[in-house]
Amino acid sequence: MIGEMDADSVVGYFRGKSILITGSTGFLGKVLVEKILRVQPDVKKLYLLIRAPDAESAKLRIQTEIIGREIFHVLKEKHGVRFNNFIEEKICPLVGDIIYENFGLDSAQLGELSKDVDVIVNGAATTNFFERYDVAFDVNVLGVKHICAFATKCPKLKMLLHVSTAYVAGEQEGIIPEKPILMGETIKAGRKTMKELGLKRARHFGWPNTYVFTKAMGEMMMGLLPMDFPVVIIRPSIITSALKEPLPGWMEGIKTIDSVVIGYAKQTLPFFLVDLDLIMDVIPGDMVVNAMMVAMVAHSEDQQVQIIYHVTSSLRNPAPYAILWKSLFRYFSDNPPCTGRNGEHVRLKKMRFFSSIMWFRLYMAFKYMLPLEMLRLVNIALCGVFSRVYNELSRKFRFMMQLSELYAPYTLFKGCFDDMNLDKLRMAMKKDNQNNNGAYYFDFDPKYIDWEDYFYSVHIPGVLKYTRD
Repeated sequence: MIGEMDADSVVGYFRGKSILITGSTGFLGKVLVEKILRVQPDVKKLYLLIRAPDAESAKLRIQTEIIGREIFHVLKEKHGVRFNNFIEEKICPLVGDIIYENFGLDSAQLGELSKDVDVIVNGAATTNFFERYDVAFDVNVLGVKHICAFATKCPKLKMLLHVSTAYVAGEQEGIIPEKPILMGETIKAGRKTMKELGLKRARHFGWPNTYVFTKAMGEMMMGLLPMDFPVVIIRPSIITSALKEPLPGWMEGIKTIDSVVIGYAKQTLPFFLVDLDLIMDVIPGDMVVNAMMVAMVAHSEDQQVQIIYHVTSSLRNPAPYAILWKSLFRYFSDNPPCTGRNGEHVRLKKMRFFSSIMWFRLYMAFKYMLPLEMLRLVNIALCGVFSRVYNELSRKFRFMMQLSELYAPYTLFKGCFDDMNLDKLRMAMKKDNQNNNGAYYFDFDPKYIDWEDYFYSVHIPGVLKYTRD
C-alpha cells in the first residue's frame, strides 16, 4: 500500500540525499538532474558517472553536455551569479563506466561513494536500434549487473531505480501487463557482423532490435541477482519533448516519430511505413521524470522487492498516428519550411503512408529497386559513367528501407500497455500535485493531454528548434 503524497512531501524527500545517477548525459538524465536541483537545492550530492579519460574531461563533459544545455537556463536564472558555485557544490563527477566492475573506480572512491549513496538511478543505456550486439550487451546487460553488485555494497541505500523501456514486451498484441521478464523467457521461439548478429538474435527471440532485446536481458539479469533493497523498474514508451517543465518542447536526439517531422520539414521523406489507425504510445520526458521521482519516494525503504511501472499513454489517453500526421500537416501549412535552394518556401508534398510491410516492399520494388537495377546495368555498359549517381541513389534507398523497417515494430505496434501500477501511484498523489506556491509540478497523468495541441504547439516546434543543426 502506497502512502498518500503531495508535491511538498516529494520535494522534502530529496533534502539531504546523495544520489548516484548513470546516464546523466542523455535526454532523460538531464531532465532528472535539472529537476532535482531546481526543486530541492538542499539535496546533498548528485554523483554523476561520466565516461571520460580523466577528472578534468569529466567536468568538461558536465559543463558542455549537461549544465550548458538550454534546459538549465531556468536554474541559472534562479541562482544568478552563484550558479557555478551551486553546481560545483551539488554535482560530483565520477570518471567511470557501468560496463566495468565497480565502474572502474579505485577502492578509495568506491568506499567513499558506497558509504554516502542513498538512492541509485540507473539511466545509462545504448539506445541505438542498430547497435553492435557486443556494445549493447556490455551497457544494457553487464552494466545492470555491475549496478546491482555495487548497490549491495551501499549500507545507506534506500532504493534502486532502473530505467528500461515498455518495448521489452517485444512484438506482442493486446494488453501488456506490468510484469517482470524472467530469465530464458522469449517472445518467439552463420557468421555475421556484430550489428547483424544483434538484430538477427533480437528478431529470432521476438524483439524488434538490439536495443530492446538487450534491455529485456538487463531486466532478466535483475531478476536473478539477490537484492535486499527495493527495486523500481520504470518502463516508458516513446519519450517525447517536455510538456511543461522547465522548457516546453525541449528535447534532444531524434526519436522514432521525429524522423517523420524532420523528413517532412526538409521534404526528403516522401513516404513512411506506419498504420495511421494504430495507437502511437508517446509520453513527454518531464512526465517520465515526475513518475521516477514520485516512485523513488513511494518505495524508499519499502519491503516490496521489485515493482514495475509502465509510464505510457496507450491505455490512459490513446492517440492514433493520424493525430501526429494531422498536426504535422497543419503546422507546416501554417509555418511553411524554407527548403528551396535560396531559402524560399516550397510547396509541401503529401507523404505516402503504408500500413503493411508487404505493400511497402512492393512499392519500393517498383518505384526504386527496378529503376536502380536498370541504372546499374546502364552504368556497367557505359563503363561507370553513372557510378556516382548510382551510388548516391543506392545509399538513399538503403537508408529509407532501413529507417522504415527498423521503426516498423513501433509504427505497426498493436499492443497496449497496462498501467495499473502507475495508476495506483497516481492515486497516491493528491490531485493538486502542485506545491503550495505553484513553483513546480509532479504530474505524470497523460489523460489530460490534448495530443493534437501538444504536437502542434509544443512538440513539433521543439523538434525543429532543438534537434536541427
